[in-house]
Amino acid sequence: MYDSGDLRKGLKIEIDGEPYVVIQFAFVKPGKGQALYKCKLKNMLTGSQFDRTFRSGDKLNPANLEEFQMEYLYSDKDQYCFMNTTTYGQDFLTRDLVGDAINFLKENTVCNVLFFEGRAIGVALPNFVDLRIVSAEQWAKGDTAAGSTKPVTLETGYVVQVPPFVEEGELVRIDTRSGEYVERVKE
Repeated sequence: MYDSGDLRKGLKIEIDGEPYVVIQFAFVKPGKGQALYKCKLKNMLTGSQFDRTFRSGDKLNPANLEEFQMEYLYSDKDQYCFMNTTTYGQDFLTRDLVGDAINFLKENTVCNVLFFEGRAIGVALPNFVDLRIVSAEQWAKGDTAAGSTKPVTLETGYVVQVPPFVEEGELVRIDTRSGEYVERVKE
């Protein structure tokens, strides 16, 4: 059991049988009375958000979540197949569950899949992935305006802005949290 004093951003709790994550948190101590903990909660199953205030001394249940290391194998229409790296069991996740991770998933990518009561509810990618550029415009010598970038298409279909010297066929490192180019990768 968590106490209301344990509340913080990123804490996962269970309310009415569903998992929630605290996405904003504020501690308020009025002149009189009990301290208050104002939180913005996000339902991890539906994505809906709402505000809730807890009083000091309130007890909260931790969410019954499990995280397994899984390898992405392939996609079949809107189903994405992941294999547990320890048990070799396979689970199919829908496009909605995979979310924005779809932009950075390529075959054999190892990531963490979050489960609630035996049901997959989300995918957490590594912070950085290396992807190959499949389409890029040519850089004309002299196009050296400060801070200039050009759009390129990666092997997953995701379009990202890169410096003009990066060319088609090169391997680049992408930050999966922001979706931005980090650096070229030597092979």
